[in-house]
Amino acid sequence: MKRVYISIGSNIERYRHVSAALDALAEWFGELAISPVYESESVGFDGSDFLNLVVGVDTDMPVGELSRRFKKLEADNGRKASAPKFSPRTLDLDILTWGDATGTLDGVELPRAEILKNAFVLRPLADIAPDELHPVCGESYRSLWQSYQKDQKLWPVDFTWQGRQISSSGAVAE
Repeated sequence: MKRVYISIGSNIERYRHVSAALDALAEWFGELAISPVYESESVGFDGSDFLNLVVGVDTDMPVGELSRRFKKLEADNGRKASAPKFSPRTLDLDILTWGDATGTLDGVELPRAEILKNAFVLRPLADIAPDELHPVCGESYRSLWQSYQKDQKLWPVDFTWQGRQISSSGAVAE
């Protein structure tokens, strides 16, 4: 079994699509480690704010199968494969890490470069896996978040899934 971290984002009917992603992941993998949900400004294009979070699952599913399932889930939720890379989206799921794998597996670059680039990926990852080490640089996600220098704004939001409060707009522990 591998511990896999997955980023989830949406800026179209955000609460509905994030909930749909969590429902599917819970059906496939059982118990989920779920970060707080953050709202963030669009990065790379002018668009509505996103909801973002990171989910951890344990699976023996190969990377290629995970990627195919995620692309189908995105499509089932109205994401158009032909849409520009930097554009609004109903649902975006990305494999951030697959155990401690590095390099390209089944066409998926691991670990995903966005971990080190985007606050909306690094912060929720640091929330649920603070002491785990980035497979390439060897630093903990907590340390990487504490030293993060880019000017990307994000803030926690109220989010309830399956009757469980995932996050609140109140302060989130550093």
